[in-house]
Amino acid sequence: MVIIHDGVPHRVLEFQHRAPGKGAAFVRLQLRNLESGGSYAHRFASGDSIERAMLEEHEMEFLYRDGDHYHFMNTESYEQTALDGETLGDYTKFIKEGQKILVQFYEERAISINAPTSVELKVADTEPELKGATASNSPKPATLETGAVIQVPPFIKIGDVVRVSTAEGKYLERA
Repeated sequence: MVIIHDGVPHRVLEFQHRAPGKGAAFVRLQLRNLESGGSYAHRFASGDSIERAMLEEHEMEFLYRDGDHYHFMNTESYEQTALDGETLGDYTKFIKEGQKILVQFYEERAISINAPTSVELKVADTEPELKGATASNSPKPATLETGAVIQVPPFIKIGDVVRVSTAEGKYLERA
């Protein structure tokens, strides 16, 4: 959820509701300022009102990376937008050219993305499977087509397509 706090959009990272034995209940939020990128904790009283930010979402296609900037094109209007690596977060490890994601806009400015929960990527490099080592089920490192390195089961080979969780950066299954 994105809220307006002190006139600036903030993404809610964590939410805790507390009702102590004495005194009034309160809500503790971990917020990330979407303009400066900084994050901090803030405590709201139970009677405080919070304004929810009205965001627009547009499907955009990833075109290319230029330094720390990732360039996207709106699939409807063909307008291009650049986002920095900090805005994309850990998702930068799993994005490839031609991939479509939802970009969130606040007052016609791209502020964040709504990343898919999983992506399918091709294994570019990994160790070969050891013949007869069926008793060993320990994972091995694999480099994906985007350059990300994850742990995969021993039966995965170069060229296989795997499904990866974007939140945890973990192997889910062979696609």
